[in-house]
Amino acid sequence: MKNIANLLFKANILKNIPRSGYHFLGAGKESVAEHSFSVSFIAFVMSQMEPDVDALRLIAMSLVHDLPEAKTGDLNYVQKKYVTADENKAVRDITRDLPFGTKLADLIEEFNACRSTESKLANDADQLALILDLKSLSDIGYEPPKKWLPYALKRLKTKTGRTLAESIMQTEWDAWWLENYVDSPNKKE
Repeated sequence: MKNIANLLFKANILKNIPRSGYHFLGAGKESVAEHSFSVSFIAFVMSQMEPDVDALRLIAMSLVHDLPEAKTGDLNYVQKKYVTADENKAVRDITRDLPFGTKLADLIEEFNACRSTESKLANDADQLALILDLKSLSDIGYEPPKKWLPYALKRLKTKTGRTLAESIMQTEWDAWWLENYVDSPNKKE
């Protein structure tokens, strides 16, 4: 049981590890745990759009895909040009001595290999979480995210991911609450 408790503490530390790419944007911030929640929620939505996929596998993969960052920290695309994290070692260290360690390691490996339908959707969910943040920052007036959006959009691998991205790009970040709370002809008093 102690090994499972340690796993929970490792996952919990992700709340304190900042995503490092925001430094280059000049705006925004997010922890790895916040990112993982967003990716997992997007994966849930995708599983409803793609009923033939293994929803539990897709969501679980999305939830744990950045777990190795509890050991390695978050490396952004610039840092990855100069620093190589030994993610395999981090995964081995995290999953060692867990009764379900192999399952956890398999989910991370599948995400990274990006061959199965679920892993492609999970990778798209990862990009869509970034696209949501970039679009939100862009909508409130920050210019640098506009430079990054085309690259994130190009990384999408599935039709479902591209469809969601198109909808995100056509929707203002605050439309969901403005339509309900701002005076409008449709508002009921």
